[in-house]
Amino acid sequence: MPKFYARRRLSVLVGLTGLVATAALVNSPTASAALPTPIAGSTARSYLSQLTVAAEDRTGYSRDKFPTWITIEGTCNTREYIIKRDGTNVVTNSACTATSGSWYSPYDGATWTSASDVDIDHLVPLAEAWDSGASKWTTAQRQAFANDVTRPQLLAVTDNVNQSKGDQDPATWIPSRTAYDCTYVRAWVQVKYYYNLSVDPAEKTALQNDLSGC
Repeated sequence: MPKFYARRRLSVLVGLTGLVATAALVNSPTASAALPTPIAGSTARSYLSQLTVAAEDRTGYSRDKFPTWITIEGTCNTREYIIKRDGTNVVTNSACTATSGSWYSPYDGATWTSASDVDIDHLVPLAEAWDSGASKWTTAQRQAFANDVTRPQLLAVTDNVNQSKGDQDPATWIPSRTAYDCTYVRAWVQVKYYYNLSVDPAEKTALQNDLSGC
């Protein structure tokens, strides 16, 4: 079986596991995540062709080198800002903590009614960014990357799905909900291009395969 299809089947299995992991799942989607619209597929293919291809090097990586979460607006830090942005009928207290609302996770199609059931995913993971060039950035630059609410880089998704993704790139992980694949890889390339991050050979091949249908 080709690697591309094998990883897609693995992603589906992981996603199904996430759907049954907790009883907080709601049967019908009632909210839609609001990731900033990524570039078009044709633009993503063009950008991908311009990215440097290089082996990854995680030497010296630490999440602490990417400060999160910072104040974005009023009393809201980055997580709280995305929780409000990506939810429906979100009510917050004076500290900007969500007290009610619903959140639709486009990775697996699950809807949640508790903010504690969703994580804020760094679409391009912090460790992946480090491997791809962020090791040469200043702390201020890494902080800007880790808290970027302008590019399609931060998204509220089911917590255990985010945890199963970890720091994987599209060569080994894409969302189990195939309807979101095109959005995901377009966003991935946009973020890598904007931040001048490299791709490794397997990652580039996977992106080319996924983008061919976008």
